[in-house]
Amino acid sequence: MLKLAALKMASSFPGPVKNANTIRLALRSWPEVDEYLNICKGVIIPIGSIEQHGPTGAIGTDAMTAEAVALEVGRLTGVLVTPTQVFGMAEHHLAFSGTMSLQPATLLAVVHDLVISLARHGFERIFLINGHGGNIATTKAAFAQAYCSATNLGLPVAEKLRCKLSNWFMAESVFREARELYGDREGQHATPSEISVTLYLEPSLRSKQKPLSEPPPAGPIHGPEDFRRRHPDGRMGSDPYLAQAEHGALLLEKAALALSKDLQNFLNSV
Repeated sequence: MLKLAALKMASSFPGPVKNANTIRLALRSWPEVDEYLNICKGVIIPIGSIEQHGPTGAIGTDAMTAEAVALEVGRLTGVLVTPTQVFGMAEHHLAFSGTMSLQPATLLAVVHDLVISLARHGFERIFLINGHGGNIATTKAAFAQAYCSATNLGLPVAEKLRCKLSNWFMAESVFREARELYGDREGQHATPSEISVTLYLEPSLRSKQKPLSEPPPAGPIHGPEDFRRRHPDGRMGSDPYLAQAEHGALLLEKAALALSKDLQNFLNSV
């Protein structure tokens, strides 16, 4: 477990916890969730993707990293963390073996239904921690639909319901650290920053690291075949060989601290 600096939380937070299992929604009973809702109306949903990450990166990178950041944010704040929504919108990666994608309409429906399920129980602040850029547009559209549904269903929390998507890899401190570590070789996909986090989380992945040829520069993304033609090994301007597990520990810490503050502001917002 990371040794993260303590955060000064608002009184509405449950507060930091020593045992990360206590913030896993999946390990709570329904009466315990009722008790939690008397203290805090916030909940964290990690969301990622199952998609190729170059010739050496793990296909589950985006789900792994989103879950790890979410659990650290939950440990720092005491806010409950749901199971990870591991499948995302990754249709442009389908020309690479192992990628599993939801269509945008499917992802929209899934996120909408998860938000409404939680809103029915009295959760008012739904905080999604995202590990995949392809999820952003569809997830925000799902939020808009969920607000309308909550009102149409007459849910008691409809007026107070708020949803927020926070991309751990776009946090300012994370972005700055990645650029300092890797410069232009950070790239846009199969980046050494995200690969570093997976190396920290799963040591077995370290043996797969090897030098790679110069990647093609990042460019437009159209269909999966076009993506494969432009980026034949799946990378977009990135050099994952620069990734190191020690970097991953640092980036995970920075992401958790940044998103914990983001969550605190979100829970305290009107």
